[in-house]
Parts: sequence; structure tokens; C-alpha cells
Amino acid sequence: MKKISIDELHDLTPNMGDDDLILDVRTPAEFSGGHIAGARNQDHEEVGLIAEELKKHKTVYVHCKMGGRAQKAAEELEAAGLTNIVCVSQGGMHRWMEMGWETE
Repeated sequence: MKKISIDELHDLTPNMGDDDLILDVRTPAEFSGGHIAGARNQDHEEVGLIAEELKKHKTVYVHCKMGGRAQKAAEELEAAGLTNIVCVSQGGMHRWMEMGWETE
């Protein structure tokens, strides 16, 4: 599984295409408190429910607050047969907010 930091994800966001997806696996309450523009929310405990749908994307960047839930979700998606998963395992939304980067 490919792993990147939240800083690397931030650098990638301006050049993402329609076939790339940022998947925020925090709780819906955390997501509504601020998230990366264009991100989709699916609680890490229910990520398997959308595995088939995620196969249509070129790359799915999975992130959470600090990295732990993203790792679990990414592992579950890979176990479901997805090969397009990138785990944002260093930093997460906590760092994104700390850095003052844009959120919705």
C-alpha cells in the first residue's frame, strides 16, 4: 500500500483530476466541522460499504484526523480488492487545520 503524508496530499490537490478522490474517514460530525474541499466522507467503520463504488476512481486518498483510522480503512479497502488506495498516514486533518490550509 502506498503511503503519503498530509503535506504531500496538500501538494497534490491542485492537480487532481475528476477521477481522483479524497476520502475522509472521520465521523460525520468531525467532517462537518471542516474538511478538505471536494472530499467525500465515509466513517472508517463503514468504508467497506462503498468499496465497489471506489473502484471507478483512478486514485483514492484515504485520510482521517491523525492517520490511524485511515490506515485501518485503507487496509480494509485493499482486502476488498482495491488497488487504487493511497493511505495518508502521517499528519491527517489535525495537521491540515494546524497549517491553516483551506477547508470547507
